[in-house]
Amino acid sequence: MNAQTEHLSQDGPVGLLEIAIDRAADPRGAVVIAHPHPLHGGTLSNKVVQTLARASVLAGWTAVRFNFRGVGRSEGIYDEGRGELADLLAVVERQAPTGPLCLAGFSFGAFITTHAVAQLHAVRDLQHVVLVGTAASRFAVAELPPELHSRALVIHGEQDDTVPLESVMAWARPQVLPVMVVPTVGHFFHGQLPLLRDTVQRHLRG
Repeated sequence: MNAQTEHLSQDGPVGLLEIAIDRAADPRGAVVIAHPHPLHGGTLSNKVVQTLARASVLAGWTAVRFNFRGVGRSEGIYDEGRGELADLLAVVERQAPTGPLCLAGFSFGAFITTHAVAQLHAVRDLQHVVLVGTAASRFAVAELPPELHSRALVIHGEQDDTVPLESVMAWARPQVLPVMVVPTVGHFFHGQLPLLRDTVQRHLRG
């Protein structure tokens, strides 16, 4: 992301996990960010993931990105979401063991993030949840606990042809969970990454 990004490895459930950390001065807490599908080019360097990290630091949070198992220098192989959830939880436990916590994810990473929220919300101080391009048409995305709805930002492109908007609305509708729709935008927010950055930054400052 920048010259100050710390690159390190930590033990994960099936081997080492590759980590990138961007620290805010006097951080409010940590934002752990999950990347898109490991089998379709998703990595911690994805532009949307980097945008989420940049927004986090600008809002005063330390951003923790990581590669799921089998991606980059992370060991292991793709595990259809089960192992990837374990990876995310291991990163939280090691890199953000205490204090205020935010969870964020893009596409497949948003799907994994919802399941991490389901496991952590009762035991951690979850300040915010950010879900971008949530892969509701492809995976069984978990519902968000009602008490976290006011702290959640669910943002989706109107013209997303990877994850149709209606699939996210169908997931959100029974929960009465608001979804922010960005007109004319596709899955990867091409041309609108500054808008995404600013929107997430405002949310994390709230």
